[in-house]
Amino acid sequence: MGKLAVCALRAVLVVVLAGTVFVQAGMVWALVSGSDPEDGSLPLTPLRVITILGMASAQVALVCVWRLVTMVRRGTVFSHAAFRYVDVMIGAIVAAALVWFAVTALNAPGQREDPGVTVIMAGVGVAILGVALMVLVLRMLLAQAVARDVEAAKMQAELDEVI
Repeated sequence: MGKLAVCALRAVLVVVLAGTVFVQAGMVWALVSGSDPEDGSLPLTPLRVITILGMASAQVALVCVWRLVTMVRRGTVFSHAAFRYVDVMIGAIVAAALVWFAVTALNAPGQREDPGVTVIMAGVGVAILGVALMVLVLRMLLAQAVARDVEAAKMQAELDEVI
């Protein structure tokens, strides 16, 4: 991975992380201050809590991507240590999907006249779960690469003994 690509990815990660922290701070401020009274149209307090949790899951995934990029840059990504970050990332994506399904459930009663919105929102949740499955497939590819790397190291050691 080139240095420019790593720098660009890290810049994007920093911007997204800062944005999620900003949104979380706004949601916490709205919860604590009580300056935005609910008018009864939507349950704002549960939506704010869900937003905070959703942002936290995104932040966990961003930190894991940062750590994996660091491992790629150092050339240590094909090791068993990388699995921890990939597994945490899969968990964070699944958590984000569950949070999205909670938002869908909270929004559904207000969409009785137009249930298509709820169906679309549920579809977005399924798509988020699809991302988790794609990362799981990439984890399996990483497992194969690590196994091949271990096998190559073992063969190299045997070859060194012969020589």
